[in-house]
Amino acid sequence: MESEAAAAALAALGHPPRLEVFRLLVRAGPDGVAAGEIARSMGIRPNTLSSSLNILSAAGLISARRDGRSIIYSVTHARVGELLAFLIEDCR
Repeated sequence: MESEAAAAALAALGHPPRLEVFRLLVRAGPDGVAAGEIARSMGIRPNTLSSSLNILSAAGLISARRDGRSIIYSVTHARVGELLAFLIEDCR
């Protein structure tokens, strides 16, 4: 992972509400969570949530898929693994 990509991912996680959305998605596992359910469970307005989801998605930390009328969000584990590997790369 390049430094700029790592910085973008860390910046996306550096905002407390986005970090909480990310943590909710980590707990949900590979099945993910519908956007409406995220908003309800966290008490976040839909437009605020949309912005957070867009930023996390642009950083490659989450992905979205359509399921009927819902959009389901889940963590992109490969990208998170790349970020963690980048962070510990020089710790040997």
